[in-house]
Amino acid sequence: MKEIDLTRGIYELTEAFPELIGVLNEMGFTGVTYPLVRNTLGKIMTIPQGCQKQGKNLDDVVRKLAENGFAMTSPQAIFSRI
Repeated sequence: MKEIDLTRGIYELTEAFPELIGVLNEMGFTGVTYPLVRNTLGKIMTIPQGCQKQGKNLDDVVRKLAENGFAMTSPQAIFSRI
């Protein structure tokens, strides 16, 4: 399992795990496939914030990430940032 901290920005996570780009894209986070968007908004936006902005259920996204080999860290910190 690859551990990701959901309090980190999407840019940082996708730099550490480039395969995360495809997983997030499949879940409807299409902006992540565009380097300009990832390099700007991705530096300040977290996955939980993206879920909130797009009306996605964070639990569903976390479950899908886990199905793709990602384990979440700092779960208690997630809800304090959204």
